Amino acid sequence: MLKEFKDFIAKGNVMDMAVGIIIGGAFGLIVKSLVDDIIMPIVSAIFGGLDFSSYFIPLNDAVTATALDAAKEQGAVLAWGNFLTVAVNFVILAWIIFLLVKAVNNLKKKEEEKPAEPAAPPADVQLLEEIRDLLKK
Repeated sequence: MLKEFKDFIAKGNVMDMAVGIIIGGAFGLIVKSLVDDIIMPIVSAIFGGLDFSSYFIPLNDAVTATALDAAKEQGAVLAWGNFLTVAVNFVILAWIIFLLVKAVNNLKKKEEEKPAEPAAPPADVQLLEEIRDLLKK
């Protein structure tokens, strides 16, 4: 059973998946920073300095705080601003992945379009062709 486990781990698919998950996690952090630190501040500036991530709707009368973290401590809140930020984050991540997949597919397509060079004929066929060409002259 230990040998089977070693064989399973050593297969390329498992290693490729592990690398993909690690890279995907790091890529997710980059996109989160892009949204939180670059895109949402621009959107906020366009809409008059709004910070969408802190918008919420209290779901009961016990919530009197104006900051999201404090409001969550007081009771249930509908944090729609945070959801909006996460949704924008997802759309940007999906768009970037789409562009990457499209670029890879274009590269693969270009490689497939290259005509393969014909293989050289065997030596005996080459010799016969040379004899034929000499006889034609």
